[in-house]
Amino acid sequence: MTRERALKLVLVMVGLFFTAAAYPAIMGLHNPVNSDMGDTMQMAIYATLGIFLIIAARNPSAHRSLIAFTAWSSFAHAAIMGTLGFEIPELRTGFLITSAILIIIGVALIALAPRKQPVTASGT
Repeated sequence: MTRERALKLVLVMVGLFFTAAAYPAIMGLHNPVNSDMGDTMQMAIYATLGIFLIIAARNPSAHRSLIAFTAWSSFAHAAIMGTLGFEIPELRTGFLITSAILIIIGVALIALAPRKQPVTASGT
């Protein structure tokens, strides 16, 4: 499998995974009294990011900054969740598992990211 094909597969898989966050976002809107508004808003952002990752799979080299943002924001999210997992014992397992998943996503995207295209001088 070529690197670009692997990247396209990862973008679609991560995109679908993130798009699935639409479900908890909708459930949070359906029952706002019993939901965490911050989590509901964050899930809406992840669902939107997922849709854009699926779109980016068509031409990854045209979406380098989106891929980099997804990778680095996954690392940032993992760092915060991992830290909270050690500080809040009842959330430790879920937070650490989710942190590991986000780190895997970030590493995969960085490793497979399209190379920067060289700038060519125009002949004008």
